[in-house]
Amino acid sequence: MSFAPVRLNHAVLFVADLPRAERFYTDVFGMVVAAREPRANAAFLRLPHSDNHHDFGLFGVGPAAPPKHRGGIGLYHLAWQLDSVEELAAARQTLVDAGACTGESSHGATKSVYGADPDGNEFEIMWMLPREAWGEYENSAPVEALDLDAELNRWSGVRTAGRIVTDG
Repeated sequence: MSFAPVRLNHAVLFVADLPRAERFYTDVFGMVVAAREPRANAAFLRLPHSDNHHDFGLFGVGPAAPPKHRGGIGLYHLAWQLDSVEELAAARQTLVDAGACTGESSHGATKSVYGADPDGNEFEIMWMLPREAWGEYENSAPVEALDLDAELNRWSGVRTAGRIVTDG
């Protein structure tokens, strides 16, 4: 018998240097520290528009911990969804400015930029087309070049994550 979760509530990473990782995620993603647990050398972060207690946890394990290696068993990346293609363009620039951008691609129904944090943990920042526009991508996920300027021209002003945007 299976069960049916509503959504992924939060993710947790082991990091070499907790203050460095905390700075990266607060500076680049705009997360705020929701709580700290000094006994576990941990910080719990909340996304800027979240009503969740915490969306992300960081546990500092020290610089002697073995590094993550690409292609090994374990989590490949986390994908963070944005509400608009304009936010995706801004995120790409933020990652470039932070020296954290590692690539970009179109997966048909989603448009993505990729990055890595100071510990090499990879992540995806993505925007999803409106559901009714998936068409041939309903059951496929190609990896193609992203033409973000063309996507901006086509989808500017379209919000798809269902987030209510408020001032402040």
